[in-house]
Amino acid sequence: MMRRRTTLLTSCTALALALGATACGSGEPVSAGGGDKALSGQTVTVAGVWSGTEQKNFQKVLDAFTAKTGAKTQFMSTGDNVSTVVGSKIEGGNAPDVVMVPQVGVLQQFAKEGWLEPLSDTAQQSIDAGFASVWRTYGSVDDTLYGLYFKAAHKSTVWYSPDALAQAGVEPPSTYDEMLKAGRTVSDSGLAAFAVAGQDGWTLTDWFENVYLSQAGPEKYDALATHELKWTDPSVVEALTTLGKLFKDKQLIAGGQKAALNTDFPGSVEKVFGPEPEAGMVYEGDFVAGVAHDQFGRTIGEDANFFPFPAVDGGTAPVVSGGDAAVVLKDGKNAKAGMKLVEFLATPEAAAVWAGAGGFLSPNKKLDLGAYGDDVTRATAESLVGAGDSVRFDMSDQAPAAFGGTKGTGEWKLLQDFLRDPSDPKATAARLEAAAAKAYRD
Repeated sequence: MMRRRTTLLTSCTALALALGATACGSGEPVSAGGGDKALSGQTVTVAGVWSGTEQKNFQKVLDAFTAKTGAKTQFMSTGDNVSTVVGSKIEGGNAPDVVMVPQVGVLQQFAKEGWLEPLSDTAQQSIDAGFASVWRTYGSVDDTLYGLYFKAAHKSTVWYSPDALAQAGVEPPSTYDEMLKAGRTVSDSGLAAFAVAGQDGWTLTDWFENVYLSQAGPEKYDALATHELKWTDPSVVEALTTLGKLFKDKQLIAGGQKAALNTDFPGSVEKVFGPEPEAGMVYEGDFVAGVAHDQFGRTIGEDANFFPFPAVDGGTAPVVSGGDAAVVLKDGKNAKAGMKLVEFLATPEAAAVWAGAGGFLSPNKKLDLGAYGDDVTRATAESLVGAGDSVRFDMSDQAPAAFGGTKGTGEWKLLQDFLRDPSDPKATAARLEAAAAKAYRD
């Protein structure tokens, strides 16, 4: 009955979006679709890191905005170096109107450069009514709200093939040590334990953050995130040592460290859920589900599932989140229409479009959970929204982009180096501190 109810709710939402009809059972008009076409003839340019399935699904949201307002949209994928690409666009006089910013540190950088428009009263009212205050905090600089967190991530999920674990005779673990032990049993049964996306440095920061939050605790996590605590602190060395147990165990990583360093995030998902599996598990956020379903036809909850990232050394199981914030650039050629897009993205109707497509979580508590297409995603979304202000935001996303958000440098590069050679956690901690000190000072 739950699955059928979900289908009906999602279908109703889609129909309402298409026709501008009354929302199912709510008695309130749906604001997407059938609008007054007030922006006809205008084009809103949007930049973001998304590509592949994520870009296609976000385009569905942009298409719903077009149906409402008449405005055309143009999306530009920046790759991981969003701050560099957007900065060059601004300098070249070709700034996008809206940027989907994937790091708090980048949002803060943009605001301090004077590039951003404060969000409109309409957008702020929607955020205050529909979002936990933590999302306003992360979208603000000096008490001015610049960013709307449209897409959130639950980054404390380990995804696995139920068949792989069943064949190995293991159950989802509840501690980090149990996870490594289960991984070795999976390896003994013929598959490597983990596919690790070492080519993408951001995935390695996520690994570290989950281990650190559970092992060191939330107070040290917050202090390290703001660089009030140095990366040479013994707690950092201890977390790197714990993570190194996995990185240096060739039985656990598909293809070993060299293969991991040549595997990007989509490739890591393919190694578990693709046509020729090489591993039983892959750690990353809830968005793994979208790739597993859309690219490899997996049914979420049946032949693709997850367990919470397990507790480390007696700590509490971590809950790390992330998100993409919509900001409006002052130098965009159509900033006013861009603000209208952000106002639309703040509505539950906009979130419902991507929620139905999969691979998406919204921090908007007004989004009906029935909009999600499967029970696993629905439960993950409920957990994230229910956690309210207790969730800890991705640490690297809070750092200056030069340290926590740029390909080939800073934390991303140094953790890739650590994956290549995890023999000296103390030396890695020292290199991380040197890079962090420079980035925060600059």
